Amino acid sequence: MAHPIEVNEAEFQAEVLGSTTPVLVDFWAEWCGPCKMIAPTIAKLASDYDGRVKVVKVDVEANPQLSGRFGVRGIPTLMIFRPGKPDPEEQIVGVLTEDRLVEKLDRVLQLA
Repeated sequence: MAHPIEVNEAEFQAEVLGSTTPVLVDFWAEWCGPCKMIAPTIAKLASDYDGRVKVVKVDVEANPQLSGRFGVRGIPTLMIFRPGKPDPEEQIVGVLTEDRLVEKLDRVLQLA
């Protein structure tokens, strides 16, 4: 069973920008209630999409340069990166249902 990968600024280049598969990035913080609400869904997606979509988590408190670099202003923020860059149409701020996230990931996989 796959789990989300926690990455920091040093690992972001290789794990996200260098990935050949789409990457769902969850920008979160430990103190964030909505982040905790969506965490089980993110973990389930990591398992369900194992091998097709990489799922990573970035703690905005520990990695402020990354959140600033990608314009994260509220959390949770979910971004889908397609080889090397974020897809601006696939940025989500706040809690989204599993069904809606599945729709977004399936759409990205169809385009890949």
